[in-house]
Amino acid sequence: MRLTRRDALAVLAGLGVTGGAVSLTRFDPPTAESTDERGDSSGEDGADGDDPPPTAVRETMVAAGEVVFPSAAEGVSEFVETYVVGRARDDARRDAMVDAATELDDVARDWEGAAFADLPAGDRDRLLRELGVDTADPVQDGTLSERLRFHVVNELLYAFYASPTGGRLVGIENPIGHPGGTESYRRATMDAPGELPDSGGEHDG
Repeated sequence: MRLTRRDALAVLAGLGVTGGAVSLTRFDPPTAESTDERGDSSGEDGADGDDPPPTAVRETMVAAGEVVFPSAAEGVSEFVETYVVGRARDDARRDAMVDAATELDDVARDWEGAAFADLPAGDRDRLLRELGVDTADPVQDGTLSERLRFHVVNELLYAFYASPTGGRLVGIENPIGHPGGTESYRRATMDAPGELPDSGGEHDG
């Protein structure tokens, strides 16, 4: 099962996000002069909705997707990067997602001595569980575990299952935006407490 950039753009279109098709190509890669040592933008505010999230944040979100998506999923990096960059066009979502992903990376560096994206998949899964993300309620401005659940895990799960490819996996075949389709799943995913789904991959025990 291969996720594609088209899948991510379909989800973004359902959310009313436009311009996602060019978001990944209109910006040059960060350079030593334009970023700090962690890949963060050195612009004055760094929060413009037309700016992509920092490289380190995109890498952290991709790394999280690799452990919360079903193990059969391929093309995770392209899918997540496209979705995250497009989603960041919403300033409020961008700031919260950047903050949560940055905090997750900070914990990984403190506890494991490496960036979250550099950890083996099993260690990433274990770290999320040690933080209690698998059982936390998704709360936008709650504790670290709750915010990671809302802005990282549930954000990624919504993107996956709202996509044409991910939707087919669980029988959510309704066209995006139609009753009973992605909106109902989004409410369940983004607002309701729950555990990380059993992906059949990195979530044993």
